Amino acid sequence: MSKQHEPDVIDEVIEEVHDVVSDFLNREAAPGILLMVATVLALIIANSPLDTLYDQLITMPVQISAGSWAIDKPLLLWINDGLMAVFFFHVGLELKREVCEGELSNPKNIVFPAAGAVGGMVLPALIYVSINWDNPVAIAGWAIPAATDIAFALGILALLGSRVPTSLKVFLVTLAIIDDIGAIVIIALFYTEHITIGALLIAAGCLLLLWQMNRRNVVDIPAYVLVGIVLWVAMLKSGVHATLAGVVLAAFIPMRDSKDPSYSPVTRLEHSLNGSVSFAILPIFAFANAGISFGNISPEGIFHPVTFGIFLGLLVGKQVGVFVFCFVMVKLKMAKLPDDLNFKHIYGCALLCGVGFTMSLFIGGLAFEQTGINQIFDERVGILAGSLVSACLGYLVLRLVSEENANKANGDVASNASKFTGNTVE
Repeated sequence: MSKQHEPDVIDEVIEEVHDVVSDFLNREAAPGILLMVATVLALIIANSPLDTLYDQLITMPVQISAGSWAIDKPLLLWINDGLMAVFFFHVGLELKREVCEGELSNPKNIVFPAAGAVGGMVLPALIYVSINWDNPVAIAGWAIPAATDIAFALGILALLGSRVPTSLKVFLVTLAIIDDIGAIVIIALFYTEHITIGALLIAAGCLLLLWQMNRRNVVDIPAYVLVGIVLWVAMLKSGVHATLAGVVLAAFIPMRDSKDPSYSPVTRLEHSLNGSVSFAILPIFAFANAGISFGNISPEGIFHPVTFGIFLGLLVGKQVGVFVFCFVMVKLKMAKLPDDLNFKHIYGCALLCGVGFTMSLFIGGLAFEQTGINQIFDERVGILAGSLVSACLGYLVLRLVSEENANKANGDVASNASKFTGNTVE
């Protein structure tokens, strides 16, 4: 009898697990939580007897070849150059949608978060440069604390749920998008290796073809993907960082089908990539790049100017830069603070902008992968420490502000009720 009921029990367990997983994946905070889990897992493995296997995994050579042509890179670089190109493609799609039809399509909506984004990039970079001014090699990391990890920051904000106004999320998303634009420009201008003209010409040919496809209203997504792969390989071989191919490709995807305006290739692609980017690409990137062995860290490494500069840039530079630039723009009447927000909200959000994690790790890899000076310090220590402290403080400040506003609102309701009934509330 029990055996007959076994399949039913198994089906119920499977269904229950499915419901739990589905519920988690549908939560707004899920991507940020997965990033945290991937990071912690990498740190645990890197500081356990499995550390050798971890190193062997991320340095495992992976080759794709055809005749005399080949791409031969360790797995870590396939993740950083390949998977992150898909991430940047997703970012590019989001940018195009926002510029064409979203928050960034209205200049009035851009001024306030743009001021915060500029301040949040400039001041952290200045702090880092001031600490590492006399080191020509370390100065290459100046852009590391200038980045914000939108997935982590939004994940932390989502943990607060309805306690924070919706306009604060819009402010953070818009600021992070503008921050991403800045990061893309920085990578293109300052972290490009020696140029190979032949490969660059092939990339230029791909751009010309994409332009023609866009003009002729080609909405066949596989056609764009095929050209995008060729573009990625050409940029990889040219010396221009290959991840930029993702952003460039996204710029040529039509926003709307001219024959059927209700169909948006950009929106369709963005939605189809949301799950892959949030639940696979970014956690894999975090796992591959966050594996720091604490046994190899010395006191000199912790207080090395690079590590310290990144930490201060993320923790101090971000919060002060974002908050002060926003505050000044409002006081100069060049921007308007949303009606349901106050400057306490903006300060808490400015703290969350100090979570640089994914983009900071990415830029850190570009800045120091060729120098060999990671034997002296590990920039990831500064990134993780600065991001962790910023995340905790940002969450704490926004939670306190939310509770303060909730208590004030309850007090106002009680006061109004007492006036209406003619009673005095003790």
